[in-house]
Amino acid sequence: MRAFPVDLPSGARYWTVIDDDLCVVPVADQWLRFLRFGRSRTELTTRSYASGAAFYFRWCRATGRRWEEAARDLGLFMVWLRYSPARLGAETSTVVWGPGTRPVRGERRVNGVLAAVRGLLSYAVSVGAAPRSVLGQVYELADSRDLPEEAKGEETGLYYRLRARHRLQEPKADVDRARDDELVAMFLACRSARDRLIVLLHGRVGLRRGQVAGLRRSDCHLLPDSRALGCDEEGAHVHVRRRANSNRAWSK
Repeated sequence: MRAFPVDLPSGARYWTVIDDDLCVVPVADQWLRFLRFGRSRTELTTRSYASGAAFYFRWCRATGRRWEEAARDLGLFMVWLRYSPARLGAETSTVVWGPGTRPVRGERRVNGVLAAVRGLLSYAVSVGAAPRSVLGQVYELADSRDLPEEAKGEETGLYYRLRARHRLQEPKADVDRARDDELVAMFLACRSARDRLIVLLHGRVGLRRGQVAGLRRSDCHLLPDSRALGCDEEGAHVHVRRRANSNRAWSK
């Protein structure tokens, strides 16, 4: 089981899951196509989810479980995911164990795979490919009392929500931002105005890589007054637009 890119005649691309016989896994392919074209998710999102779903199908086959019913053992899947060999194509169900054994995958990677598995199983339930009881195995009913104040917004009363049952606690790490002198050094090392603009957009505006790579000249209004260009925004600015680009850059 592995993730595989699919190029359509229209030029669009998404990722799917194929088995060792190079056959597409139907439910995974339907789900990933739905995400890409029905929900306008990016190609990279389908790539990440396809990789996570491939891990799940690989574990089910290695341990003799049916994927429709294996959600009740996701705790065992998490152990397998953390300590199983990272080599692609390793179908063994044996995990690397022992005192002081270093995990093969970190907490963030495991949580990303679990998010993909929950999405896959939820979609399978919605189309009748998996029993409805699966939802109760991957989600639990929770209330708003454990949410941080920023997430509650203006809601003052108690309300209920679905919370993922399986999740690892990720260690908190301070963001190592570039200092002003480091940004200035990078700025001076640039050999073109384009590169200097990229450094500023990343370091001071905070744009993502896909947003910067998807900018076009018509999006950059760097004059004090851009009304002559038909734009009423004041001052120098750039327009970040979500659209299909020839370089496959995508603004999230």
